[in-house]
Amino acid sequence: MNVNNVMIDLETMGNKPGAPVIAIGAVYFDPKSGRMGDEFYKEISLESCVDAGCKMDASTVLWWLEQSDEARAKFAKNEQAGQLLDTLLEFNAFIKGNVKPWGNGASFDLGILAHCYRLFGIETPWSFWNERDVRTIVDLDNNNHKGKTVFDGIPHYALDDAKHQVKYVSAIIQSLK
Repeated sequence: MNVNNVMIDLETMGNKPGAPVIAIGAVYFDPKSGRMGDEFYKEISLESCVDAGCKMDASTVLWWLEQSDEARAKFAKNEQAGQLLDTLLEFNAFIKGNVKPWGNGASFDLGILAHCYRLFGIETPWSFWNERDVRTIVDLDNNNHKGKTVFDGIPHYALDDAKHQVKYVSAIIQSLK
């Protein structure tokens, strides 16, 4: 299995760099086969993000209020949520070697996470030239694999979202051959 690809999904309280990250989900995967490997999931204290200088976006907070009770329950009064800095260091330990991180857009998942690292003067655990974009792959798909892929789990739960993205990205890559 090609283990140097990792799908990253964030749950945030904003939609641009500087947004508070309230959860990180990630899974190693092989883009050609869709096989998945090691997983990472951690919820992050919203207060620790705001204390670090992150700024909430009102429209995103309102969007969260419209999501399912299951999705919102992951973040409301979560006493097990970690501190932002501690979670970033844990995520660094999860990232191995010359990894190719995948996310939804250069400015969303990967850009927001990179901004969080910069808040603490920490380098991202990947090289910028290895960044991969889910949205670009989806745009190349003429068969609507994203729309046809059955979602397993809770939408807007970062690890379930990351696994779902692996499924349709791999299906698209296989269909492009």
